[in-house]
Amino acid sequence: MTNILIVDDDINVLQLVTIHLSEQGYQVFQAKDGMEGLEILKKAACDLAVVDVMMPFMDGYALTKEIRKQYDIPVILLTAKNQIEDKEQGFEAGTDDYLIKPFEPKELSYRVKALLRRYDHQADESILRIGSTTINKRSYEVQIGNRTFLLPLKEFELLAFFISNPKQVFSREHLIEQIWGLNFQGDERTVDVHIKRLRERFYKLTDDFQIKTVRGVGYLLEVQRT
Repeated sequence: MTNILIVDDDINVLQLVTIHLSEQGYQVFQAKDGMEGLEILKKAACDLAVVDVMMPFMDGYALTKEIRKQYDIPVILLTAKNQIEDKEQGFEAGTDDYLIKPFEPKELSYRVKALLRRYDHQADESILRIGSTTINKRSYEVQIGNRTFLLPLKEFELLAFFISNPKQVFSREHLIEQIWGLNFQGDERTVDVHIKRLRERFYKLTDDFQIKTVRGVGYLLEVQRT
């Protein structure tokens, strides 16, 4: 199910949007200000955020900037303002779309669907998922549940290659060609060292996958069944 975060200090707007989007089949999470919205994002994997501009503690512009720093999800800003300067500030903060209050719930629904399609298309190549593990090839981040990790470049590229090609056995020579290139001057033990580091990083964090040794051949990534 697609999860949508709604952040607005107006309880009537929260209820209206929640009812309409729930009827469309979305799971809706509500927050009354930006700080509460960030706390929800830490706990729930949301696919899109609908954010009001004028809120206490943290306004919509600031929240949008924080979402852009930490998450790769589309944002729609809701505002009663219709000045070009306000729109400019919203897009500079990183919003994907802008909707002026009062608005028709159907129009919000259309915009939500359009943004989800756009992001799903972009994610086809840049986002890899196995279980609760997400690999973002654009930001070079690995996310497991609510925890995010930045790996050394070659470790990240090696893990992304395995996750892109699960259950396939690769020789050390083939992995060196794919990750380090044909001009690499080191030896095949480099592969062993990097795989050992990946195992040490993740074996206590997730059972979504394991990098297995195929004796006499090389390595494969085994996906764990639940």
